[in-house]
Amino acid sequence: MIILAIGDIIGRPGRLAVQDMLPGLRSEYRIDLVIANVENIAHGIGTTPNLVDELLESGVDVMTSGNHIWAHREIIPYLESDKPIMRPLNYPQGVPGKGFVIKNEVAVINLIGRTFMTSYDCPFRTADKLLEELGDKPRIKIIDFHAEATSEKVALGRYFDSRVSAVLGTHTHVGTIDSRILPGGTAYVTDIGMTGPGESVIGDSPDEVIQRFLTQIPVRLTVATGPVIFTAMLLNVDEKTGKAKSIERIYRELEGEG
Repeated sequence: MIILAIGDIIGRPGRLAVQDMLPGLRSEYRIDLVIANVENIAHGIGTTPNLVDELLESGVDVMTSGNHIWAHREIIPYLESDKPIMRPLNYPQGVPGKGFVIKNEVAVINLIGRTFMTSYDCPFRTADKLLEELGDKPRIKIIDFHAEATSEKVALGRYFDSRVSAVLGTHTHVGTIDSRILPGGTAYVTDIGMTGPGESVIGDSPDEVIQRFLTQIPVRLTVATGPVIFTAMLLNVDEKTGKAKSIERIYRELEGEG
């Protein structure tokens, strides 16, 4: 099973990069399933129903999110529908939406971290409970762990080593160099990295972000312009065992501007 996991997609530039790159990548690598984090696709924060449909038409199969999923309230009916988009599983009980999706015999699980973030339910224990309920079906299980602290991400990867096929970090928008297969057969990376404007501060206009740091005055940030990057992780997973056979970073710089 060949799975492509795209990092945080940022605004229109990121969406256009997915539209441009995905058909060729699907053909080149014979990809069976595409996962993408979509919590920043609407002008850099949140998502909307029409943009979800746009990415589905572009070839994305399953969509994960994080703390910005509630930025546009019109997405809530989609979270409650059979659309393959989710919010983190470890939000408190009663929150709209679902925290995992099963597609093409793969369970994609969305978790969110607590360190330097806010008071969510424990991602470790929440996923423990779900894995117990799922058992061996499906065999392949992928976790998108949307978290700030590298220590929390590494710890969760080690905790679920051998029990899931991959633990892939999102949220910081900066790709890390630690992709590996853990001893128990779980593919791991602390952060996939973003898909969006490369000449930016994690997707936003550098001048605006710098001014915020200099003045400490809150301002609404805008998605940067300029050359665009596409960042993803390519997984090869054994369908019989659920163990990862390889993990490879896919990084492309697109010509022109988003």
